[in-house]
Amino acid sequence: MGKANWKPGTVLYPVPAVMVSCGTMESPNVITVAWTGTINSDPAMTYVSIRPSRHSFDLIKESGEFVINLVTKDLAYACDYCGVKSGRDLNKFEEMKLTPKKGEQVDAPIIYESPVNIECKVKEIIPLGTHHMFLGEVVSVSVSDEYLDETGKFHFNKTEPICYSHGGYYTLGEQLGTFGYSVKKPVTTSQKTKAYPKKSSIECKKEEAKHSKKIQAKNSRKKQKHQ
Repeated sequence: MGKANWKPGTVLYPVPAVMVSCGTMESPNVITVAWTGTINSDPAMTYVSIRPSRHSFDLIKESGEFVINLVTKDLAYACDYCGVKSGRDLNKFEEMKLTPKKGEQVDAPIIYESPVNIECKVKEIIPLGTHHMFLGEVVSVSVSDEYLDETGKFHFNKTEPICYSHGGYYTLGEQLGTFGYSVKKPVTTSQKTKAYPKKSSIECKKEEAKHSKKIQAKNSRKKQKHQ
């Protein structure tokens, strides 16, 4: 088995496909973006890279705000549509029957049908070449409460999220592990025994005798009742 050498290119796949909403409630717009991700934990920061020719480029540059809306299987069609149609020509919210709702901390609308809405304020714009990178600080996150359990845990996997790879949209597969599982020590027999201690033969016999007495007493009461 060998290796084929390619010229430099964007082959880091799969990537998230997100719908970025921008503009205002009076004039909302959506652009589909694949060049996005997390760049810092505290403060929480993310980015979107957009071509200067796109309609949303100037909207985000002028307002200094945008919202990253995560995409599910049900939103895949709208996600693709918003990536090939221009907001200069039509209202994508209306065409795709999406619901704009004002953000909690930004004037840009969120997409209400998306299970996760990440509101961002632009901190810096970096020209890179074909795209400019908008560095954004996360100022608010909204999640659909239908995916919260009784403890408040959000089950994102139940939303059926999608990703994008080499021109195709895909749902996610089975879970292979959890963070740190590769170094987690296996549970030994002694640990299992401590967690679920086995009962001695004497204890088992005592429980059997106790159970037998209960049955005998129950049968005796039944017999007396029918006499």
